Amino acid sequence: MAMAKNKIRAKISANIFIRSSVVLACFTAVNLCAIAFSGLAVVKPMPKMAAAIGESTTDTKPTSGLRNRFANPQLFYTLKGHSGGIKSLAFSPDGLTVASGGSENDGYILLWDVAKGRKKGIINRAQKTAVQSLLISPDGENLVSCGSDSSINIWNLKDNSFLRSFVNHSTNVMSLAVTPDSKVLVSGGIDGIRVWDLLQRRPLGTLTKYDNLIYTLAISPDGQMLASGDGSGVIKLWNLSTGKVIRGFVAHSNTVSSLTFTRDGNTLISASRDRKIKLWNLNTGKIERTLTGHTDWVNAMTLHPDGEILATAGRDGVRLWNLNTGELITSLYAHSDWVSAIAFSPDGQTLATGGFDKRVYIWRSM
Repeated sequence: MAMAKNKIRAKISANIFIRSSVVLACFTAVNLCAIAFSGLAVVKPMPKMAAAIGESTTDTKPTSGLRNRFANPQLFYTLKGHSGGIKSLAFSPDGLTVASGGSENDGYILLWDVAKGRKKGIINRAQKTAVQSLLISPDGENLVSCGSDSSINIWNLKDNSFLRSFVNHSTNVMSLAVTPDSKVLVSGGIDGIRVWDLLQRRPLGTLTKYDNLIYTLAISPDGQMLASGDGSGVIKLWNLSTGKVIRGFVAHSNTVSSLTFTRDGNTLISASRDRKIKLWNLNTGKIERTLTGHTDWVNAMTLHPDGEILATAGRDGVRLWNLNTGELITSLYAHSDWVSAIAFSPDGQTLATGGFDKRVYIWRSM
């Protein structure tokens, strides 16, 4: 692969990864080729495919002590099917399916076969307008979506059948979170935060009403704490059992766009439209580290299952960070518009990114 000034430029295809007993497709900066699994034969270049594809750029930087192979992710699939931008992504627990939710005037949920890089299902008009957020429950049973139409919809992931709608919100629902045991669902929006029994599919209560605009939610690994981020940059921590606020603090100078807990539950990571990502020590309440490098809004983020890599998505592309050192590992520029959704697969081998260019990209560690 041609390299210059730590940049890797690769020609990519919508079907760059070909699974069979004989051939694995690969790519170079010049053309596409096919290599036998035996490693003994190289099939002639495929110029027609190479001529029909676009260009992706990856900036790589050296990192100290990074054991994960995502230091050099490769683009395997480009998934097309949405008529609008991609607002949300979620992997199934087995990692075989990724769900994507469309933005304004799309409202569809598409289900993709991750191994084959093709569409395997569709939920028509899952939301009347945009699918603002979606998740797949940890037990793999339910797909849940919410949207600007104020509704929350629940689907059986096995057959895509509709199960139930929650319509207690009075306006836009922006975010969803679920406890690790798949029992409790939390939703946040313009009119506050509501809690639901996902097994019985009934409301449990309201944590707050009209407390600014709730943009994002996250639940701790033990299922006891809820974090919420709002449009004014404030983060609040809630006791999910009692519904009481533990504490709140101004975290950013702009909207808190994404939240996630580390695996041990001791650190909360926040991303914002102020272009910063911050790591908060929940025992001391202090900032452990601030990651800077995005030049515009940070829209979404996902934590690698090993807890060492954070992937962030923004108006200026995708960044991967070494959380142990705070170093920038690499930057991905395949999308031609804002990147608004991002997710790691449960096994950590695949990264999905979605953007306003109406595409989902599937990246693999090498």
